[in-house]
Amino acid sequence: MLGRDVIVPTQPQRIVSLCPSITETLFAIGLEDQLVGLTRYCLHPEGKVASKAKVGGTKKLNFDVIEALQPDLIIAEKEENRREDVELLAKRWPVYVTEIRDIPAAHTMVLRLGEVCGRRDQAKKLSDDIENAWQKLRRLGKPLRVAYLIWRKPWMAAGSDTYIDAVLQRLGLDNVFAGRGRYPEFTNADLIREKPDLLLLSSEPFPFAEKHIRELEMVLPHSDIRLVDGEAFSWYGSHMLPAARYLDKLLFTWTRP
Repeated sequence: MLGRDVIVPTQPQRIVSLCPSITETLFAIGLEDQLVGLTRYCLHPEGKVASKAKVGGTKKLNFDVIEALQPDLIIAEKEENRREDVELLAKRWPVYVTEIRDIPAAHTMVLRLGEVCGRRDQAKKLSDDIENAWQKLRRLGKPLRVAYLIWRKPWMAAGSDTYIDAVLQRLGLDNVFAGRGRYPEFTNADLIREKPDLLLLSSEPFPFAEKHIRELEMVLPHSDIRLVDGEAFSWYGSHMLPAARYLDKLLFTWTRP
């Protein structure tokens, strides 16, 4: 998806995935037996990832474990994995890199994985199922201004040109930090100036909790501040199916009388 030429086997039999969303999607299109390695952040599907070899974190890989697995295909993601690691791996093995910054790219990723891994029909069905689920997802009639927080000390938010921002837009939310980079840092003064209607505190990568709601209520006493499931907003691929159900229920809490 970066425009690189990658030569891969027609039917890869030893796949290593370096991105949680990709891992879950590979399981969903029938590649459980071919997937031999994944990261410690690959949590889904629960109950099936435990038996797979762990190759470290998304940004701190264990190259010795990867070497021992003798992969015939490694799948990475531009945002999740470091460029220097991908370039080093690509000297030894085929490395296919995805890039997802919006919802159409998420569909493209699913279809491309199907092509690359010999599961074209399964990937097409998954993409169609995701499209149907997201078509049923409601949208706010009147946009609300939102800030979606991902980190504390320093405060960081999801900005524009990110998959998270694309999801916010799909729900009818106006991202107050759009146009300030992909993941801008900000201050309490920025929040006061922007006056978001909604302040969403993600469960990942920083694990926001109830105490952070109380902290931010001191800054924005008139905003609706909520903890949200970060996976629903940031995991693409097969996770978009449960995400659609979660987001629709969440949207109802903002639109009910």
